[in-house]
Amino acid sequence: MNPQAIDPGVRIGHVHLKVANLERALGFYRGVLGFQVMQRIGDTAAFLSAGGYHHHIGLNTWESLDGSPPPRGTTGLYHTAILYPDRASLADALRRLQLAGIPLDGAADHGVSEALYLRDPDQNGVELYRDRPMEEWPRTPDGSLAMVTRALDLGALLAEAPES
Repeated sequence: MNPQAIDPGVRIGHVHLKVANLERALGFYRGVLGFQVMQRIGDTAAFLSAGGYHHHIGLNTWESLDGSPPPRGTTGLYHTAILYPDRASLADALRRLQLAGIPLDGAADHGVSEALYLRDPDQNGVELYRDRPMEEWPRTPDGSLAMVTRALDLGALLAEAPES
């Protein structure tokens, strides 16, 4: 059986996270990263966006109020990846993280993208990244994708952050 490929216009539209404390989660996603609250349902849920979209991130405590993160060795979401439009925007995200004292788990240049890895207050994995233009992606001699993992120069990235 050879399944038909998915339509190339399909995108992942949003992520909805179970959190233990809505205010704490909003402090990170709104207060640090800068997402805008589009709608709030009392003290149980909030929907956040960049640019006025209905929501990119949903946060709720419906099944997780005061809960703890899943233990290591269990299945679930590895990380949420938030795509920034350019290197300057990613640099601004790094500046925001540093100002808030939020540590990185790692930072990498993958050839196709540059990425910052961290944890939100509920210990959900978060990747903040920017893609390079497709024509700059590393390829093997036969044209296949050849992603890499190299250290990302955080100082050089931070130097591209817009003045605040």
